[in-house]
Amino acid sequence: MSPQNTQVWFITGSSRGIGRALVSAALDAGDRVVATARRPEVLAEAFGAYGDRLLPLALDVTNPDAAQQAVAEAVARFGRIDVIVNNAGYANVSPIETADDDDFRAQFETNFWGVYNVTKAALPTLRRQGAGTVVQFSSIGGRVGGSPGIASYQAAKFAVDGFSRVLAAETAPFGVRVMVVEPSGFATDWAGSSMTVHAIPDAYDETVGAMNRRVRQSTAGAAGDPRRAAEIIVRTVHQEQVPTHLLLGVNAVTMAQDYSRRQLAEATAWEKVSRSADFGEPHPVELPTEERG
Repeated sequence: MSPQNTQVWFITGSSRGIGRALVSAALDAGDRVVATARRPEVLAEAFGAYGDRLLPLALDVTNPDAAQQAVAEAVARFGRIDVIVNNAGYANVSPIETADDDDFRAQFETNFWGVYNVTKAALPTLRRQGAGTVVQFSSIGGRVGGSPGIASYQAAKFAVDGFSRVLAAETAPFGVRVMVVEPSGFATDWAGSSMTVHAIPDAYDETVGAMNRRVRQSTAGAAGDPRRAAEIIVRTVHQEQVPTHLLLGVNAVTMAQDYSRRQLAEATAWEKVSRSADFGEPHPVELPTEERG
């Protein structure tokens, strides 16, 4: 593959997990990669065999100036950026009631504002090129929600999805594609060394405590293979069309389909009530609960 036909990737959170697997998969596909992390020397050591096709950079995604600088260095090195991957993120566990406010905000700074900072820094380049793909890492929890103990993380992922939908509408005329990736559980450090579990009061043991035991303390391990996920993402990005949302993992597919069915059933059950809020529609109408009662 000639340099003219390769993609240039800009990947955040590249030092571990799916981010690191993506660096490997993109390089193996013949592409060039700007791999960012807080400790880029780890990447230089791991992928040194790929020579000048890899540019490891230090980046704290919560710093907008640093994001601008990293994008500028990427363009200076490779002349363009074809794929932005906002992968950096983490979750800590705590009930909302007892959450440390600073910790809650810090998670949101990385999980949402980091995505905002890097995306905004890259947009002028993508717009000038008239092409590019933005890959935003969410989670199946960013679609279905409701996982006790990780409110900041899931709130940020919902925000990333809403942000990305507007981004797609605004940048489509420039030839920019946006794909939100929604994984279920993968064999990474997300629920391991990257996660801090704060004190869980007895009152929340059956919700936050139970979720913590099932996810963090389980000996079974997650079903998802980061290398397979990375390969799927690279292959998908190389196609002419990408999905708006890419589910990864059996649980992700099952949970998304079940959630959509429940949403449709609820919207249908409450349809007459919902319509009755407009002028000219029959009003009042019975609530579904009243009809059953």
